[in-house]
Amino acid sequence: MAVEITEATEASTELVEAFERLTPQLSSSNPPPSADALEAVAASDATRLLIARAEGAIVGSLTLVLVRIPTGLRAIIEDVVVDEQCRGRGVGRALNEAALELARNAGAVTVDLTSRPSREAANRLYLSLGFVIRDTNVYRYQL
Repeated sequence: MAVEITEATEASTELVEAFERLTPQLSSSNPPPSADALEAVAASDATRLLIARAEGAIVGSLTLVLVRIPTGLRAIIEDVVVDEQCRGRGVGRALNEAALELARNAGAVTVDLTSRPSREAANRLYLSLGFVIRDTNVYRYQL
């Protein structure tokens, strides 16, 4: 499958409709983002909203977060989703490789991500790309 990765710079109708389809495949607890929310992500200096296309259609997305902190540039991959009909065909790999290149070019020296253990195929992909499991604790505070 030929995959093209681009960066979303605005919340087009096509992008909003794609997220309405993709978000439930990523999260059962969060609704799809509104056009305003997608516009904010696309316009933010801290995020790069990557879009995967195959045969002209949006089939996946990844958000790269780049934040400067006192100890350097922090890069984090978030909200990776590939349409269930396109999984296992190189879309996730293409999205991650594009994100890693953007992070490298921005000056980051590491890229972090998290993935639920139940996402076995995604975890195999991350390991094959060179990610390693960190010995750390992840904490969440519910507001």
